Amino acid sequence: MATKGFNFFDYLIRLVAAMFLVFASYNPSGYSWFHWITQATDRLDPLILFTGIVLLIGWVIYLRTTARSLGIFGIILAIAFVASLIWVLVDFGLLSISNPTFFQYIILFVLSLVLATGMSWSHIRRKMSGQIDVDDVEEG
Repeated sequence: MATKGFNFFDYLIRLVAAMFLVFASYNPSGYSWFHWITQATDRLDPLILFTGIVLLIGWVIYLRTTARSLGIFGIILAIAFVASLIWVLVDFGLLSISNPTFFQYIILFVLSLVLATGMSWSHIRRKMSGQIDVDDVEEG
């Protein structure tokens, strides 16, 4: 059973793991698995394939957990919330999206936030409402 305690530090751990997954898969700097495989002369290199499978496992874990905890409507709401917040920051001049590379980093960070929230949502909901998910209940 999951631990009953959940705090902001626990969310940050999930966020850092999600950011690692997202940015290791692709980022505009050119140092990512996507760039590695597209620039490789031997795309069947065992290390490239192994790393891709490890990343795929991470994506499956994060995406399945996010889809189960938030649902499609929740994912859409989470993306809309963060996107509208970015829009407000751009509108107030606190954030500029004129640089395409910077905008890509923002999108990747938003994706990381949504994945980390999905991974943490059951804990957050339990803290806010006192309700637990059926998956969290142990028999006997």
